[in-house]
Amino acid sequence: MKVEKNNVVAVCYELKVNDGETGMVPYESVPEDKPFYFLFNAGEVFPKFEEALLGKAAGDTFIADLSYEDAYGDYIEEKKTIIPKANFKEKGKKNKDLLRVGNVIPMQDHKGGQIRGEITKIDYKGVHMDFNPPLAGYDLLFEGKIISVRDALPEELEHGHAHEPDGHHHH
Repeated sequence: MKVEKNNVVAVCYELKVNDGETGMVPYESVPEDKPFYFLFNAGEVFPKFEEALLGKAAGDTFIADLSYEDAYGDYIEEKKTIIPKANFKEKGKKNKDLLRVGNVIPMQDHKGGQIRGEITKIDYKGVHMDFNPPLAGYDLLFEGKIISVRDALPEELEHGHAHEPDGHHHH
C-alpha cells in the first residue's frame, strides 16, 4: 500500500537540526520498534514532511529536508515574556517544583488555546517564559524509513488523528 490521504503511517527517523552556525546536529531519534504514527494529510505533521512520503510504501526510506519556514518558522523575540510569580501559586502557596528553569508548562493563550511555555529565568521581575516552539528558527532534516501504511479507521478520520497501532485510542 502506498502512502496517500487517509492512511495511518508509521515511521522511524533520525532528526537533525541546523541552527546556521554548527551545521547539522542530531536532535531526536525515533526507533523502528517505537515508530511515530500519524494520519496522513490531517495536519498532524509538516506538509513538506508529508511530501517526502507521498507515494512511498512500507520499507521505503525517505529524506525530508525542511527549511525553518517549512517547519516551525522564525524565532520570534516577542514570544518571550515575564509573568508575575504570583500567577504560579497553587492554593495560595508557591509551587517550588513547578518554578524551575527549563520546566515546560502548559498554558493558555488569550483565546483559550493550549500553548507551551518554557521557563528560561526566574528573578525579582518574575518568571521569564519563552513561548516559541523549541525548534523555531532551525532547519530540520529527517532521515527515516516507513514502517507501515494502513487505511485509517472511521473514528480516526472523525477524530483527525491516528490511534494506537491496532486502531485503539484511550482518551
